[in-house]
Amino acid sequence: MRQRRAGFALIVVIALMAGCTVYQVGPATYAPAPPTTFDRSWSAAAGALEDQGVQITTEDRANGVIRGRRGGIDVTANVRTQADGSVRVQFDTAGATAQDPDLINRVSSAYERRMGR
Repeated sequence: MRQRRAGFALIVVIALMAGCTVYQVGPATYAPAPPTTFDRSWSAAAGALEDQGVQITTEDRANGVIRGRRGGIDVTANVRTQADGSVRVQFDTAGATAQDPDLINRVSSAYERRMGR
């Protein structure tokens, strides 16, 4: 009788264990963090200059300044993070701007396109 009870108890324990489910964490894919607003604006500003044939001469990311030249025209992009967290980008030209008076507008338009606007 004891063997029967022990056998029955063993069957009950096995049946209970078979009903238990252990869930493992599935494999995950970790995406890199999205670029910050500053990084996105910086890349778009540099790309906009290159799109318009401006050869970048200096990039000072710490101060937010990109400088370049196309012909006799110097182009500067200033990328600044403002107090509210937004980013302000300003393009300026100097030098022989009469050679290509529309360059600044094309650079600004290229920047807007790169930003998806």
